[in-house]
Amino acid sequence: MSSPFSSHVQQQRRPRRGSSSSTHSQSPLIMAVAQSYSGNEATTMPAKDMAASPGAPHDGDEAAPAAPSGHSHEHLVDLDQFPGLVKAIDWHIMPLLFVTYLFNFMDKTILSSAAVFGLREDNSLVGDNYSWVSSVFYFGYFFWAYPTTLLVARLPVGKYMAVNTLFWGLVVALTAACHNYAGLLTVRFFLGVAEATISPALMFITSTWYTRDEVPSRTGIWFAGNSVGGLVSSLLAYGIGHITDRVGPWRWMFIILGVCTFVWGFVLYFFLPDSISTAKFLSPEQRQHAADRVVISGTGSTDKTTWQWAQMLECLRDPKTWLIWSISLLCQIPNGGTQTFANLVIKSFGFTSLQSTLINIPYSLISAGCIAGTGYIAGRFRSMNCILVALIVLPPVIGCALIGSRGKIPHGVSLFGYFLLSTGPSALPLLLSLVQANYRGVTKKMTMTAMLFIAYCAGNIAGPQLFKASEEPTYDTAFRAIMVCYALVVLLAAVLRVYLQAVNKRRQREEGIEGSSGAAGAVGGGKVVDDGNVVASVGGDVNGQQQGGREVQLRPEDYEDVTDWNTFGFRYRL
Repeated sequence: MSSPFSSHVQQQRRPRRGSSSSTHSQSPLIMAVAQSYSGNEATTMPAKDMAASPGAPHDGDEAAPAAPSGHSHEHLVDLDQFPGLVKAIDWHIMPLLFVTYLFNFMDKTILSSAAVFGLREDNSLVGDNYSWVSSVFYFGYFFWAYPTTLLVARLPVGKYMAVNTLFWGLVVALTAACHNYAGLLTVRFFLGVAEATISPALMFITSTWYTRDEVPSRTGIWFAGNSVGGLVSSLLAYGIGHITDRVGPWRWMFIILGVCTFVWGFVLYFFLPDSISTAKFLSPEQRQHAADRVVISGTGSTDKTTWQWAQMLECLRDPKTWLIWSISLLCQIPNGGTQTFANLVIKSFGFTSLQSTLINIPYSLISAGCIAGTGYIAGRFRSMNCILVALIVLPPVIGCALIGSRGKIPHGVSLFGYFLLSTGPSALPLLLSLVQANYRGVTKKMTMTAMLFIAYCAGNIAGPQLFKASEEPTYDTAFRAIMVCYALVVLLAAVLRVYLQAVNKRRQREEGIEGSSGAAGAVGGGKVVDDGNVVASVGGDVNGQQQGGREVQLRPEDYEDVTDWNTFGFRYRL
């Protein structure tokens, strides 16, 4: 499978507007040294030649936007200047993202709990009505996914997410006022609109603050809030399930969750920074360093970006876009169904409504551990992403086979099969981190983000429809379909890995350097030279080992909003 990247590699970057010559040629001191490691020889490449390196945009492309005004001159970055910076960012940013995603998942799982505590009866749901109450959420999500993804990149992201959270909490609470099918459809649609902002915003924030090596583990941390949210909602449902007043336990579930989410919106408004440059918990020097380290990592700056149609079209032409999109779709078809019908499936094993809520607690714990663990592994080893996606969907295939055989085996074995389904949700955060690490250029990355969540919506719309009311409680068609979906995920994950490997080898051959899939993708293989002397070796890949470094010289053009296709030395994580 060939990539359109090959049409770029022989072209040269033209000078930026307003400049009579390339900015690279103005600094004879800055040179990039890249080693191909085909032997012990090193190739020295002056920065002026890097301007004409393979992977730069051709003359027909629009010139890259100028660097942000705060980066108008070359400066040296000492990577060890603030040793506790990443920890400070983690302690401030990650709890906010984790709790937000916890609430984000709770209102989905609470629907499953509400279904066994009177929601279906009180709203006169019959036939496939309940399936559509679940699916209509994703119609709202689908409707708003692309517009909100564009707004995430253009508006103050902290404030925008906070306002969405306030609206989201209000809609959750209003669910308690529903008395019929039409009312539930309406509030669920608007709930989808409200929540469409959350995941793209969290992805944008993660790639703003963290390097390519840090993104997978941080994505795993906040996405684990998804499973912890399932645990908390199960405990909440178990406690509220004992309420016997005339309001009804299922209404109290939505009222309490809605109020908590609404209050959390104010926390985000006051404590979540809109960008690195507005982070009050860091000093001005720390803010500059935080921005520099992300630029060095190869993912680029997200400050002061503009919408670029060329980047959007490049995203649509990129083969890896459609492979990741297809994997996401196939992963979410099982997720949409099992998430909505979880408690009903457990009840079919002979458990009561209260017991079914408690049984979901170990399920959530397994899922959270799997998400965090695979995120750590994907961050630690740059070639494990696709392998992990394939591995974690194998247990659900076995689980579906056991559940489908429930009439022939003890209920305890069927329940074990249900617990095996818990690893499946780990595929999505791995795909999210793959997008954040393998896409450069704000418009291209946000376009892919929107497409990823459009696939997410489509899968979650289709999933509940596989659980036919006429097949209750066995849902044989649904579990057979889940097995097929996950089998196709394994196949496509293998294809994606082979494709990315081939592109990396081609780019290495055409550029003449090894490049990096980690912390040095933006600076030509991680070698920055001042006046002929090597002063930095930042995260380059040498014989499969990650290399450390001390200092990097950054230039204004390093902050330009260019794509992964046009970034010299950029290699894809596998």
